[in-house]
Amino acid sequence: MNHISVDEDRPLKPALKRGWRRKCPNCGTGPMLKGYLKVRDHCSVCKQELHHHRADDGPAYLTILIVGHLMAPLLHIAFVKWRPEPLILFTVFAVGCVALSLYLLPRLKGCVVAFQWARRMHGF
Repeated sequence: MNHISVDEDRPLKPALKRGWRRKCPNCGTGPMLKGYLKVRDHCSVCKQELHHHRADDGPAYLTILIVGHLMAPLLHIAFVKWRPEPLILFTVFAVGCVALSLYLLPRLKGCVVAFQWARRMHGF
């Protein structure tokens, strides 16, 4: 097992990439999440402790921020350019917002936990 000293640097960029993939920020191999959003107590591969990392509302806030900033201009463009029926417009954008939110939420949670790990924050 690779032992890392407390003073050794934990690079942020690789940790965030691993977090986006929902993998352990330390080894990049073991799964970080158990189920959809539950953070594992420790990595099954490198035994890195993860239980103390808490993302709280950060990933949900970031998800809303990103989805809102992507979908609002698209909604405006679609309405102005094609003038679809309101029910069709609502249905397409409701499904799009839900799908994008479900895709982003666990990945952003992985990034928040990876950020905490890289900065040795040990949760909040």
